[in-house]
Amino acid sequence: MESIQFIGTSPNALANLIDEKIKSQLDELKTKFTLKEPDDFLTRKETAELLKISYVCLHDWCNKGILHPYKMGNKTYFSRKEITETMFNSNKQ
Repeated sequence: MESIQFIGTSPNALANLIDEKIKSQLDELKTKFTLKEPDDFLTRKETAELLKISYVCLHDWCNKGILHPYKMGNKTYFSRKEITETMFNSNKQ
């Protein structure tokens, strides 16, 4: 092992240098890696309740392409993320 001698550096100054370097590395990692939120899927009932609309309106919105349903067997689900994006983008127009 190599030995390193710090002449003229106090223990507190050394600790501060190490802290600064670690913080800069962590900040760099934070900018490169972001956690992705898992996409939550809602049933027809949950979607209608969330949007405060009827099943008929929900069906119409699917036919018009406003919402995109996901079918699994005889079940229908909607992506919460897509619903949020659709509603947010429609308010901008």
